[in-house]
Amino acid sequence: MLLNDLNTFGFIFEALCEHDLKIYAESNGGWLSHFRDDRGTEIDAVVEMPDGSWGAFEIKLGANQIDAAAAELLKMRAIMEKEATAPSVLCVICGMSNMAYKRADGVFVVPITALKD
Repeated sequence: MLLNDLNTFGFIFEALCEHDLKIYAESNGGWLSHFRDDRGTEIDAVVEMPDGSWGAFEIKLGANQIDAAAAELLKMRAIMEKEATAPSVLCVICGMSNMAYKRADGVFVVPITALKD
């Protein structure tokens, strides 16, 4: 049934990824949160570490959403560079990507299967 409802399946996939990110962050002394500002900029997951460094993650089920997700991460980084501390890592976690790679714009694309402690 979920295969016919990709929107709902995407929300479930996002929750799965956030769970994994939270476990990995906490096991290394960090924590997971979300980001949304009054301009409508939103990031699915933010992992903050005790030293103040942080990473921004967009979570997408399909590989066809990678470019749009990377654009959102880059937009958020540009805002944060002017107003606060920029993220150390920008990453799109993708359910349908078969390998991890770094894009020319510096955004990492990582399949969910590559996440591990």
